[in-house]
Amino acid sequence: MAEKQGVYRSMKTEFDIEAILKKGRLSNELDYERALVAERKLRLLAKEDAQFTTMRQQLRVLLEAYELGEWSDPSSIDDRQFIQSEKAEFIAEQERQFMETRKRTIRNRLKQLELTQENLASILGHKSKTHMSELMNGIKPFTLKDLIIMHRILKIEMSVLVPVFLSDADQKRVKSAVDQLDKPKVKLAAEDLLF
Repeated sequence: MAEKQGVYRSMKTEFDIEAILKKGRLSNELDYERALVAERKLRLLAKEDAQFTTMRQQLRVLLEAYELGEWSDPSSIDDRQFIQSEKAEFIAEQERQFMETRKRTIRNRLKQLELTQENLASILGHKSKTHMSELMNGIKPFTLKDLIIMHRILKIEMSVLVPVFLSDADQKRVKSAVDQLDKPKVKLAAEDLLF
């Protein structure tokens, strides 16, 4: 049982702002676009809780450093970089929309069941009101265990709770592996590819 709990804790299903801040840099265009989305969320959350102000400032430093390193020299910017940027922006927006829909669905279901966000935090085993707010707003990722509990207790479909996006690298790897199988019945559907 302890082994299963470790898996639940370590499995993350979405972008983790704290991990990026700990790493201290943005590695690619997708990290950059996700950080832009997170920065906008933190700007709004900072009005309610000053704790988010520091996180937002740290994220802004990383954003500026990435822009300076990747976009400051117009002569070095090529079509490939623009395409990567467009792709990353599209993916980050899809993820943002997913997270907003999930948040709205959870809140509506809590209201139907006459539960509060604090009640949900208690059910999930989270002690801090701030931590629950970070989860709901996508600042921290829910664990797989959290999502399973919400599915079972709140009766929310897993497809609403779990993002099913594949990174560009994963899409390429899966497509290549499927192509090598040479099995016509097995393929990555066109709607599963983002670009």
